[in-house]
Amino acid sequence: MSTDTPVHEGPGILVERPFPAAARDALKDAQLRRNIGKATTTIRAKRRNAVAEMPDWEALRDAGYAIKRDALRRLDENLLKLDASVTAAGGTVHWARDGAEANRIVGDILAGHGAEEVLKIKSLTTDETGLNGALEARGIDAIETDLAEVIVQKGGDRSSHILVPAIHRNRAEIRAIFKRELPDTDDLTDDPKALTAAARRYLREKFMTVPCAVSGANFAVAETGSVAIFESEGNGRMCLTLPRVLITVMGIEKVVPRWDDMAAFLQLLPRSSTAERMNPYNSVWSGTRAGEGPEEFHLVLLDNGRTAVLADEAARDTLNCIRCSACLNICPVYERTGGRAYGSTYPGPIGAILTPQLDPSAEAATLPFASSLCGACYEVCPVKIDIPRILVHLRSKANAAKGTTGEALAMAAMARVFGSERLYALAQRAVAVGQRPFVRDGQIRALPGPLAGWTAMRDLAPVPKQSFRGWWAERKR
Repeated sequence: MSTDTPVHEGPGILVERPFPAAARDALKDAQLRRNIGKATTTIRAKRRNAVAEMPDWEALRDAGYAIKRDALRRLDENLLKLDASVTAAGGTVHWARDGAEANRIVGDILAGHGAEEVLKIKSLTTDETGLNGALEARGIDAIETDLAEVIVQKGGDRSSHILVPAIHRNRAEIRAIFKRELPDTDDLTDDPKALTAAARRYLREKFMTVPCAVSGANFAVAETGSVAIFESEGNGRMCLTLPRVLITVMGIEKVVPRWDDMAAFLQLLPRSSTAERMNPYNSVWSGTRAGEGPEEFHLVLLDNGRTAVLADEAARDTLNCIRCSACLNICPVYERTGGRAYGSTYPGPIGAILTPQLDPSAEAATLPFASSLCGACYEVCPVKIDIPRILVHLRSKANAAKGTTGEALAMAAMARVFGSERLYALAQRAVAVGQRPFVRDGQIRALPGPLAGWTAMRDLAPVPKQSFRGWWAERKR
């Protein structure tokens, strides 16, 4: 495979660089900003219209939040029930404590069938575990079948969006990738229909010849053992029905207790993700059935740090996420840096809170600071995850982990000043005098020493010569 960027072989949760450094590099790419800005602007407008059609949208959000919260509070009970239901329907359930164990389980199943290739669809969770690299090490070639994932895989790239992994690519770039990697593409143009047709020819041959598949899951229902995938292309349905062996890797937070719970999510998910009234393809399967679909079904339930998230009451709502990506499309930080700057399977606001909880590295701890705290992500979240509140919580934990630093001492001093009327008035007068050498044309554009960070990206308004209290006291006289 020819590549223009190195293939990411390790697990998806692997933040290799602090976000500020990665973001600075991303901001230098003007084409990236144009591609993402155009795509997210279009998606936001379509979603706004789709949501406006629903007079009970806020009630649906409340229902989605309540269902997820209840499901997580009884997660152990729901998972045991799901295990029993899947087994009763003819499937086999496996429990994986981390990504390495999940990869080993999947690899062993495929090796047991002598597989050299495996189809993949809708599998963010296997991106999280780095399954492709693990299978490659065992001589098994993983074939992505979602169109955007094909672009990412053939481009030797990594995903930059939960729902539209190749959002950072334009048509000309996709044409170049396909001409380089797919057969019979000498005369390929950058017309979307031609690009789609080229991918379809390549995938159809794989669908008809590869006997094993790996999928992710949007939801699983404990009472019936049913697993569900909602998609727009139909490629997932091909993967779920044609192969003889189907393996689904699912995060443990995806389980809901009852079928009735799906009513809310079947309305919330498509409008929040693709701005559709419903997904074109809704696939649901329960175990196996003779003469219909796969002959063998395995469900791998992945923890990989999720129980630790569940144990943190202040951040527990992170697990409510239904992977719609609405928070990415509204985020001003994501729009300018793109997803690859986050260094994780989960970019954007949800990645900024989920990734550092799954990856304890110092690099991942920088992600909660990748936000303006504008609150837009909370406003669009279909399951009402208060992302700004969790960001602040994780920032506090990251700062506490640094121990006593100059910044921590400065913040403690500021807290004392802001907590005392007398000290605040004294500080205000001192700053009004001390700032004079730095004020130019009514703005402070550069501060010295450790204060330089405050003006690295913005100008500051100087402290007024007269405070409001002083002005008020004069009026009273």
